[in-house]
Amino acid sequence: MEQARTRDLPLPQPYGSARVPAQGRPALQEQARGEHTHSEPPAPRLVQRHSVRGQILDALRTALVDGDLVPGEVYSAPVLGERYGVSATPVREAMQQLVMEGAVEVVPNRGFRVIRRSARELAELAEVRALIEVPVMLRLARTVPADRWRSLRPLAEATAAAAATGDRSSYAETDRAFHRAVLALAGNEQLLAVADDLHRRSQWPLTSAPATRRADLIADAAEHTALLEALLAQDLTVVRSLVREHFAGSDA
Repeated sequence: MEQARTRDLPLPQPYGSARVPAQGRPALQEQARGEHTHSEPPAPRLVQRHSVRGQILDALRTALVDGDLVPGEVYSAPVLGERYGVSATPVREAMQQLVMEGAVEVVPNRGFRVIRRSARELAELAEVRALIEVPVMLRLARTVPADRWRSLRPLAEATAAAAATGDRSSYAETDRAFHRAVLALAGNEQLLAVADDLHRRSQWPLTSAPATRRADLIADAAEHTALLEALLAQDLTVVRSLVREHFAGSDA
């Protein structure tokens, strides 16, 4: 039986038509050894999606971005399964994916520990992202027609709308969608996969980092609009500067 710490994790808004039963099990009556008891959390919403593993993976990624899965803490698949109203199996499968992504590590007979990240790691991710994306965007600025850049404005506006709510996980999703759409114009699927993985890793907060302020998200989102304008104008100097600053100045 796996024993580990658990936190009250928020679920994403459910979607799709398939409803996953809560397996007919009673709520967990006690916490893992050595923990203090918190007030009873509200009943979690059950996941509703054909792919239970995919829904759980989305929920765990959101919890990582929001800081609800705390670096250094160990989480048990059965306990998380109770929280999400599913069996431990899809939780373990989703956690194994997060192991491959470098977000968590296996703790034998206990569960999964969220990996502690350093400021140096974040800086290294920003450097690698810039090395990959800056040359691509400079090439795209020279070759992509203006109407293609204009078609991306709704995505930039979506990041601004998400930033205005102050919801970090919602902003993270729209931010990645914008960057994927820009890089997709290069027509290189391998580039998209590598860049998206690096981007997702850069969005996990540091252990000691303060909570992201809404003003920071708004400023970050504004850089998307500025980048589109520079790409439209084929201003390569501004494109290079904006992309480097965007990566180095934000973890969103």
